[in-house]
Formats: sequence, structure tokens, C-alpha cells
Amino acid sequence: MTEFSNKLRQVLAIATMLICIAILAACKSSAGIDILGPSDETAEAAAIVIEANKDLKEIKVLYEKHENKREELKKAMLADDTTAVKKISEDVVYIINDGAKSGKSALDKIDKAREMNINADYEEYLRLKSEALKKQLEAFEQYRQAARKLKDNYDPKDDQLRATVTQEFKERSENFQKLMEKSRDYSSQANELAKDAMKKKQESE
Repeated sequence: MTEFSNKLRQVLAIATMLICIAILAACKSSAGIDILGPSDETAEAAAIVIEANKDLKEIKVLYEKHENKREELKKAMLADDTTAVKKISEDVVYIINDGAKSGKSALDKIDKAREMNINADYEEYLRLKSEALKKQLEAFEQYRQAARKLKDNYDPKDDQLRATVTQEFKERSENFQKLMEKSRDYSSQANELAKDAMKKKQESE
């Protein structure tokens, strides 16, 4: 499995868990009390989060369609294929631009839900998911900048320029990996919170 596929799995994990916690937050006990505690707007917030999930599904489509672009780019660079490097880099820039729009839309919805009168556990879950998504957006911006630099400046015939562009690509790719690790950490914390909430629900039934 490619590194890019692993990042796609992270995006899908966020989408799946958002649905899970949204359903949980909207649930009521038989006594009419919210499972995670009293909150007037938790169900309404959950509906907004479900809308955010639609944006995340759009990201899924984009990255499933082009999940091999990073590997293609590496191969083109190793082959010093200027035409391929520039074309693939341009494709990557467009993909990430489209994904960023959907990601920011999802983030806006999640943050809107957080501002509502919701229970503490759900707010903390959404905070962690918001932080995870922010780190993902930062990560993909790093890779977008790297691809844009390749598109505009890659020239294997110019040794000095080639070395400079390649080094920047390497550094931004490393930053991409570090930011995605931070995103995974936030997401893992949120998922643990969701598991605890589900356990509380089962114990109360």
C-alpha cells in the first residue's frame, strides 16, 4: 500500500467516525435524556456534522481517483522526465486545491457545530476532529507547494536548479509526513473518546 493510500485511509476514518458520533449524539435514552448528557442543540449539531461528512466524501472521491499520483511523480523525477514531472505536478496541484475547498467547508461546519449548545463529550470530540482536519489541510498544503515548485521550476538540465527544487520537494514531503502524524494523533484521541461514549451508552441500556 502506498503512503498516499495510507493518507486516504485517514480521511476515510474521519468521515466514518463523524457519522458514528453524530448518530450517538443524536440518540436519546428511553427517559428522554441525552446519552452523553443534557444538551439542547446536540442533535442539531449532529445534523451539521453529517453535512460536513458529505464534504469529506468528496475528498474521498478525489483522492481515490488520483491516489497513485505521488508514486508517478517520484518515478518521473527519477527518470528525469521533465514533461511528466510538470504534468503530474500540475494534476496534484489541482487535486489538492479541490480537496482543500471541501476540507475547509467540512471544517467550517464542524466548528459551527462546536459553537452550539452541545454536551461536553461531543464538543471535545469535535475539537479533536477539527484539529485533525486542520493538520491534514496543513499537510496537503505543504505537498501542494512542493508540487507547484516542481511544475514551475523543474529542469534536469540545470544541475543547480534541479538540486534546489529537489531538496525543497524532499523537505516539504517530510513536513507533509510530520503533519499527517499529528493529524493521526488527534484522530486517535477522538476515536478513543467515541469508543468510551459508545461503551457508556451500552452500559446505560
